[in-house]
Amino acid sequence: MSFLKVRPSRLEGVVDISGAKNSALRLLAASLLTDEKVTLTNYPAPLLDAQIHVGMIEALGKSATCENDKHIEITEGKRLSTTLKWEGRSIRNTLLVLGALTTRLGEGKVPLPGGCKLGERKFDLHVMLLEGLGAKVWEEEEYLCCSAPPGGLVGADIHLPLRSTGATENAIICGTLAKGITRVWNPHIRPEIMDLISMLRKMGAKISVFGQEHIEIQGVEGLQGTEHEVIADNMEAITWLVGSVMTGGDVEISGFPYADLEVVLAHLRSAGAKIFRNEDSLIVRGGTCYPIEISTGPHPGINSDVQPILAAWGACAKGESRIVDLRFPGRYGYAEEMARMGVKQEIRGDMLVLHGNGGDLNGAQVRALDLRAGAALALCGLVAKGETLISDAWQIGRGYVDFQKKLRELGAVAEWID
Repeated sequence: MSFLKVRPSRLEGVVDISGAKNSALRLLAASLLTDEKVTLTNYPAPLLDAQIHVGMIEALGKSATCENDKHIEITEGKRLSTTLKWEGRSIRNTLLVLGALTTRLGEGKVPLPGGCKLGERKFDLHVMLLEGLGAKVWEEEEYLCCSAPPGGLVGADIHLPLRSTGATENAIICGTLAKGITRVWNPHIRPEIMDLISMLRKMGAKISVFGQEHIEIQGVEGLQGTEHEVIADNMEAITWLVGSVMTGGDVEISGFPYADLEVVLAHLRSAGAKIFRNEDSLIVRGGTCYPIEISTGPHPGINSDVQPILAAWGACAKGESRIVDLRFPGRYGYAEEMARMGVKQEIRGDMLVLHGNGGDLNGAQVRALDLRAGAALALCGLVAKGETLISDAWQIGRGYVDFQKKLRELGAVAEWID
């Protein structure tokens, strides 16, 4: 659908958290490391990015069967192609596909990566780590190509100049089948990466994690199939938490991933959220949005993906909120869309400043510049006067399973429009 229409609503009820997009995509790439069956449960099959990634691995020669929206089986009946021919929308995960093909088959060729345009996000770290393992990497028209040396990739010490999620994941994937030991220094240890490591260990990989210092991967001859449950989506969990407080709602978030969100919860609790912990859920009894000051950073800090959602919180606060995102400083474009709804904002260097007026917003036609921006605009629409119409709302479907349906089940007035 092209548009999502939202009207003022109070969220109330129970919502289940789906499997994490940012984990599922990595696990799909890792399935390329074996010719045996890989089964993923709690799998977010309806996500647009997941569907694209499944199409990509099928284009390489895999077969994928979804029994329902939460279960997928990936098998291999023929030798995989080393070239990913894909004319549809690309996603950044093609870099992990390139790493998996190179470490298992000795070479790979994939379309240049796509996905959300989050400032100046390039792929130089991936080239660096592949070359560090002995590969040759080059661009060929619209493709990124890679070739391992005779005998395959060779383990090495990879020193990441910054804690990159994607580069850490690719180094782990490549190291599993490389000859010898690969050490990844200054890795980004976050829930999705630990989920990837968990599945790879089930497949026979030998991986040791030494905190935020380094990860050690001892290469093996081959990996086996496995069954693995995708972790809960912490971004979806925060979205419903913030939406509940913004609308003065009463929402129970089932399957809430507490361990992954301790820092964000501490900030939101101190900023006015009334939250109560159950054994396997979080109950949000509304609250008041007070101004916030946050800076994104490596886990267990606040993930960059969270900041558009927290900007919606700031729009409902009365007073000045400040958000700093040093990792992707160009990711504030959504604030201009919020301004169409009456949000007063300005950018001071690398900092986004929101002059909240207590949520006195007006419905408007706005555009979802990326996945999280679309969700943040929808939350603003729940408190704005009149009707909010979000164009390019398909972006939301890239990372939220049944977003509009879950909104409606929580009592919101929301509908897709062609």
